[in-house]
Amino acid sequence: MDQDMVVRARVELLGANRRVVGGVEGLRIYRLLTQVAPEVYGSKLAYVLVEASASLLVRELPEQRLALLDEAVAVASALGAANPYRTTVLAKAFAARRELEGRQTHEL
Repeated sequence: MDQDMVVRARVELLGANRRVVGGVEGLRIYRLLTQVAPEVYGSKLAYVLVEASASLLVRELPEQRLALLDEAVAVASALGAANPYRTTVLAKAFAARRELEGRQTHEL
């Protein structure tokens, strides 16, 4: 792991002055930092992944949406049972995945 990249990502978070950084920037930051401290950043990564799956960039790309949601489920599932955000982000990821699957079934 490149420690300079980790430091830059943490500085970007501090400079963002937001509770959760979203979008492509948030995905990049949280994917990197979750590798270093999964219990600290994993719930935020899962949250941003679910949000990204509903973005305009992938709204008409069900395979990409599903990949983002599968990643969110995997990240949230990997959080420890004692993590206070695990249940919430996991439920949110599963709900978004079920909604997407329901839409795909109706479109067939």
